[in-house]
Amino acid sequence: MPRPGRRSWLPLIVTLACLALLLTQRPGPDSNASAHTLAAQGKKTWYRGNLHTHSLWSDGDDYPEMIAAWYRDHGYDFLAFTDHNVLQTSGDKWSGVAKNKGGMEAYQKLKARFPENWIDERTQDGLFEVRLKMFSEVAAKLAEPGKFLLIQGEEITDKFGNLPVHMNGTNVAELITPRGGTSVYEVMQNNTDALVAQRERTRQPMLIHLNHPNFHYGVTAEDLMRVRGENFFEVYNGHPGVNNPGDKQHASTDRIWDVILTQRLTTLGLPVMYGLATDDGHSYHKIPSRASEPGRGWVMVLASELTPASLIDALERGEFYSSSGVVLDKVTSSDKGLEIVVQPQDDATYTIEFVGTRKGFDPRSKPVLDKDGKEIATTRRYSDDIGAVLQTSSGREAKYTFRGDEIYVRARVTSSRKHPNPSTIGEPERAWSQPAVGPAGRVRS
Repeated sequence: MPRPGRRSWLPLIVTLACLALLLTQRPGPDSNASAHTLAAQGKKTWYRGNLHTHSLWSDGDDYPEMIAAWYRDHGYDFLAFTDHNVLQTSGDKWSGVAKNKGGMEAYQKLKARFPENWIDERTQDGLFEVRLKMFSEVAAKLAEPGKFLLIQGEEITDKFGNLPVHMNGTNVAELITPRGGTSVYEVMQNNTDALVAQRERTRQPMLIHLNHPNFHYGVTAEDLMRVRGENFFEVYNGHPGVNNPGDKQHASTDRIWDVILTQRLTTLGLPVMYGLATDDGHSYHKIPSRASEPGRGWVMVLASELTPASLIDALERGEFYSSSGVVLDKVTSSDKGLEIVVQPQDDATYTIEFVGTRKGFDPRSKPVLDKDGKEIATTRRYSDDIGAVLQTSSGREAKYTFRGDEIYVRARVTSSRKHPNPSTIGEPERAWSQPAVGPAGRVRS
C-alpha cells in the first residue's frame, strides 16, 4: 500500500491546531492564568531591608558595624550602606572621636559592643582617632549567609545650581563621581547613565534610584518622569527634613508618583516607576527623636535567596512592597485587577485605597505661582483625574476589579495605628503596593 502523501495529513493537522487554539482561548470560569501573586510560598521569601543608610564614613553619627548590628538586632534581613560620594572600600579612614558626629557617646557604645581585638585606635597630632572599618570587614563580622546581608552602595550626591539631586547606587562595584549637568533632568540622566555603564562593564547587578525628591524641593515630577534607565524613587523617606507630604505649593511624593506613572505610561511610553520606602538614617543615639533615625521605612522584597543579585532581580520585577509599618500577606495583580491582603497587627484597622488614572483623563496642567504671580520651580498642578482614588475599602482584604479603562492602579494601605517614630508628626503606619498596569496602559513592565 502506498505511503500517505503530505496532503493527506493536512486536514488533520489543521483540525488539531484549531482545537488547540480554541481550548487556549476559552478558559474556565475560575481560571486566571495571568495572575501574579506576591506571597511567601515555595522558595520565595519576604526579605525586609533598608536601601539608604549613612555612617561616619560621611555624615552619619555612628560606626558602620554598630549600624549593621542595629539593623540585624531589629529583624532586618539586608542593609545597604550609602554614604555620600564615598565607598567604604577606600582604604584606611581615621575618624577623630572628639570631632566626629558621634563623639564620645558613639565610641563608648562601640567599645561596649566590641570589647576585644576589634577597634583600631591611635593618637595623631594630639587627636584620639578610631579607624573606620571597611565594608568587607563589617560584612565578615556581622553578615550571615541566608540570614543577614550587607550591600555596598553610594549616595551619588549631586546638584543643579542650589537644587540637590541625590541618587542611590545599590551594589556598586566602583565609586561613581557625580556627573553634573545643565538641568536637574540632565544631572539625573548623566548619573543614571554612569551606573548603567558600570553595570554593563562589570556585569554586576546594580540598581539606581532617586532619593527624596522633595528635599529642598529639588526634583519635580516633570524632571524625573523623563529619565531613562531609572525606574525607582523614594515615595517615603524617613528623614524629617525631606517633605514627603509636600505643602500648599509643592506636590507630595505620592502625588509626584501618580503624575510620573500617568505620563510614562501614556505620553512618554516608558516603564512604570516603582516606589521605595527608606530610612535615610543618620542619627542612631537618641531614638526616638526628631532626627533622621533608623526603623522608619523599608522595603519587603519577595526573592528566592538573600543575595544582591536575587534582591535586585526581584526589585526590578516589581516583586516588593514598601512600608512604614503595615505588613502585607499577599499582593495579587492580574489582567482582572489588584488584590491586597494585610497581615493583622494587634487591634489595628486598615483603609485600603486603590489609586490610579483612567483613559481619557484631562492631561492639562498649569504652573504653581507664588503670591506675586511668579512661577515656582515645582511639580505642576494637574487634574484630579490623575491619581484619583478609584475605590476605598475597609478591612484586611480588598480587591479592585478593572473596568477596562485604567492606565494603572496601585494600592495605599493606611493603618489606624500612628507611626511610633514618624518622619512627619502624626503620620500613620502605611504600606504601598507597586502599580499594576491596567488595560489602557501602553507599556507593560
